[in-house]
Amino acid sequence: MSQFSRRDLFALMGGAALVPMLGSAPSQAATRYIVIGTGGTGGVFYPYGGGLAKLLSEKLPEMQATAEVTGGSVDNVKLLAKGDAEIGFSTVDSAFDGFKGTDAYQDVGPQKVATLAVLYPSVFHTVASKSSGIKTIADIKGKRASVGSSGSSTESIADRVMAAAGLDPMKDVTRDNLGVAESVGALKDGKIDVFFWIGGVPTPAVKDLASTNAADITFINTGDLAGGLAEKYPGVYLPSSLKKGVYEGLAEDLPVLGVDNVLLVPEALDGALVKEILAAIFDNLAEVAQIHPVAKRLTLEAAAAKSAVPHHPAAVEFYKSRGVTAG
Repeated sequence: MSQFSRRDLFALMGGAALVPMLGSAPSQAATRYIVIGTGGTGGVFYPYGGGLAKLLSEKLPEMQATAEVTGGSVDNVKLLAKGDAEIGFSTVDSAFDGFKGTDAYQDVGPQKVATLAVLYPSVFHTVASKSSGIKTIADIKGKRASVGSSGSSTESIADRVMAAAGLDPMKDVTRDNLGVAESVGALKDGKIDVFFWIGGVPTPAVKDLASTNAADITFINTGDLAGGLAEKYPGVYLPSSLKKGVYEGLAEDLPVLGVDNVLLVPEALDGALVKEILAAIFDNLAEVAQIHPVAKRLTLEAAAAKSAVPHHPAAVEFYKSRGVTAG
């Protein structure tokens, strides 16, 4: 949806002119509207974003926040840079690529975004049908794989992981661009052999798959590739694990690739609004923690941790006022 059509729709829904969220002083409109870019409905960004939208709408005066389904991190970074959203979820690797204008952002160049808060680490899931015979990333050669939806960080991470295993991600696999919920359905139906997903744990769609089809699927170890990727992309990737029992059928900890998730805002977002948003979140952490299990990890110290994409100046000021140094 374009900026005009989205904003026009919200104006019609709210019956009031919108307050500009970027740049100059707000108008006299009664209601303020903000958009939160999330991800697909089967992942963690969507329920987390929906919970934050509800919280901000309830806690901030004359505020209506809306969580929007998107393709994921890449979409969100572009929405923020264009002024089509005020807050967006992203993995830090995709945020950094956007900040620099590389890889998935080569066509649009550097994206003017800033970190609002570091949220929680995601882990990289590679889930194969047992009938496919896939036991390692190298085994995916010649198979049909869902590499994540277009406009998601899953796709870029999947390509990097396959390349690290010696595969050509564009030639050695048959690619499908499916979100995690669609990937789960396709794997159940035998339409794909394997899917990739980067997200919080537990991811609802993957949990559902493991609960109903544990005997038919295999979680693939990517820990042996994590060290090389962390070295190639310093400050972005890290070794992680899927813990024993987090999904049915996982009998022991599984080494995998990890990456932090961040809340982003446009660089030009009004500083007063940035501080309002952060105050609403951190003055109500008990409510935030009820949104999703990964939301329990949010603290002032974690949110202010160093990010590959610098924090918004107003966020730095906010954390300092709460006794924490950002970055």
